[in-house]
Amino acid sequence: MHINTPGKRGEDMEHMGVISLIPPIIAIVLAIIFRNVIVSLFTGIFVGLLMLTNGNPITATTSTIRDYLFPQLTDSYNAAVIVLLCFIGGFVALVERSGGGAALATRTVKWINTKAKTQLSAWFGGIIIFFSDMGTPLIVGPVFEKLFDKVKVSREKLAWILDSTSSPVAILIPFIGWGIYIMGIMKEEFDRLSIASSEFTTFVQAIPFQFYAILSVIIVPIVALTKMDFGAMAKAEKRVQQTGQIYWQRSKPLRKADVTEESLPASHPMLIWLPLAVLFITLFSLLIAYGFPVKSVPGSDFRVALSTAYLFAAVTLMILMVSFKVKKINAILDIYLKGMQRMVQVILILVLAWALGSLLGEMGTAAYIVEQLDGNVPGNMVPAIIFLAAASMSFATGSSWGTFAIMLPLAIPMADGLDAPMLVSIGAVLSGGLFGDHCSPISDSTILASTGAGCDHIDHVKTQLPYALTNGLIALVSFIIAGFTESHWTVLISVALMVMIFVVFSRIKGAVIPLNEEIE
Repeated sequence: MHINTPGKRGEDMEHMGVISLIPPIIAIVLAIIFRNVIVSLFTGIFVGLLMLTNGNPITATTSTIRDYLFPQLTDSYNAAVIVLLCFIGGFVALVERSGGGAALATRTVKWINTKAKTQLSAWFGGIIIFFSDMGTPLIVGPVFEKLFDKVKVSREKLAWILDSTSSPVAILIPFIGWGIYIMGIMKEEFDRLSIASSEFTTFVQAIPFQFYAILSVIIVPIVALTKMDFGAMAKAEKRVQQTGQIYWQRSKPLRKADVTEESLPASHPMLIWLPLAVLFITLFSLLIAYGFPVKSVPGSDFRVALSTAYLFAAVTLMILMVSFKVKKINAILDIYLKGMQRMVQVILILVLAWALGSLLGEMGTAAYIVEQLDGNVPGNMVPAIIFLAAASMSFATGSSWGTFAIMLPLAIPMADGLDAPMLVSIGAVLSGGLFGDHCSPISDSTILASTGAGCDHIDHVKTQLPYALTNGLIALVSFIIAGFTESHWTVLISVALMVMIFVVFSRIKGAVIPLNEEIE
């Protein structure tokens, strides 16, 4: 599928030449050096405006605030996204502190009596907590770590499962924080390029092209059921199986103080499933009133429905927490408000991403890139190039969100101008950002996975890296294929390649660990 607009070819678009590359390059370099996306984005905007104002720092500063930041905050679409993110943040904080996830896992432990079931249960638990990529490791990990020890499955394996079911699951769902954030950036670029397609519809249609995320989720049950461990993970599994040692002698398990010192309160599984049921029932009831799924729901109505659903779900959870005496109402409200506050950094990144995208549009950065590549690089190869660029940046910065903020405003106009498949190109940015994030030792999601599993962080990175690199290579091949075919069915080729490669690797380097031993 192409989402293109006539008259947007690189040679027909105005630009400032090679200097239009300076703001995004500065943003990328500073993000790598300081690992602070907010500072890097702001600096990129400021430097760009210095260039536009002939080096006047006062004018550049006032213009940054007046012409690029304020308009993003006062725009009705952007304001609705910000409000929605606050509602999501408050609800997620309540879920994380309610103890419902731990209670749900505790109720199912009696059925988890083999290595395979233990791994699959942790995997399924990570998928259930889909609404919180940060919360997944800290909710699921502590619940399953002792069970993993009992059935002699390594903590490294638990950390890998947590990492494979946090961000990779969250990025595939359009109505939670990740999806709202990404669609917010997409919408800004679509408006700038006069692309009429809905950002929601485009996001959903691009899901089959998120090859890396899909492979990351699917590989866990394949490894659990077919014993396909290899590389450093196979060594870790051998260690636990043959010696019973949870850690290597040099290991330093990573666990933040607030996770160990504060145990989850006595709770009930209802605190997980009932608020989620309210969320989905409210959301789809409101959407059906607009004609969903037969008719396309306007973006503003969709965001209102989502905000309402998250608010109702939060109120339901508050009532349950009081009823089950998990916490008092004042503490519950405090948790909810602090959850909203946790979204401030995300909102800042999003506003700065909107502002940088607006600046790059004015400077014609994407137009210049398109002009240089047009005729030299086939449009079919653009997704693969975007994937590699996004992966490199995400690995260096440890931030997939920062990568999306910088890469999407470049990738969407590139795809539009070079007649490249738009859906595949968007999938390439998302997959590349997630791939680099998974490989990076400075990624917050990687650190949280180590924390949740009570695992040495470097051990987690070493054991996950071979799996991540393998899936990354498969994703790269898939983007080359999809760039030419534009077929959603390419994802089936990806999965088939992954199964074949993992089988071969496990036979060459792996250790076949018995997976059907009962818990003693």
